[in-house]
Amino acid sequence: MTTTAQHFTQRAATFADILDRADAQWDAPTPCEGWSVRDVVAHVVDTERDFLERHDLAPGPRPDLTDPAAGWRRHAAEVAAVLDRDGVADREYDGFFGRTTIAATMADFYGWDLVVHGSDVARATRQPWSIDEAEAAELHATADGWGDALYSDGVCTGPVDVDPDASATDRLLARLGRDPRWEPATVS
Repeated sequence: MTTTAQHFTQRAATFADILDRADAQWDAPTPCEGWSVRDVVAHVVDTERDFLERHDLAPGPRPDLTDPAAGWRRHAAEVAAVLDRDGVADREYDGFFGRTTIAATMADFYGWDLVVHGSDVARATRQPWSIDEAEAAELHATADGWGDALYSDGVCTGPVDVDPDASATDRLLARLGRDPRWEPATVS
């Protein structure tokens, strides 16, 4: 597997770990308005599958998401197997931002999506979540490359204001339209 494809699989494993610690709170609301944890998992599975299917790289049947953590692990393993096929990771195509490869799209766009939605799931299920300055810089650089498309319908809502001395984690969340102060409602 290429280094770029491994970058995606590492992010997929981190997302799986967050789901494993979610304590089956699949219906908990997330910072994505109107989406539960289960909805977030379905979103990442479906968007990745759609991308691969458009490139004739179907990863197999859609996993059952009754248990989103188990379904995610099955899906991630199938995607890793696709990326490990001879020549697939380096296959070039004309993407939204120009010439790229399957692995680069999986790492840069869909891997990026896993980090962001990993935050959503972690916060919805009251897990600690943060990134360091280096990962924040990498994620900001990826977002920079998208320009105004970052705020297109279905990507991110507009940025949220934060203090200039906010942490790397909070600055990234705010840029992506997520209020770093968001917390799940307390159930009484």
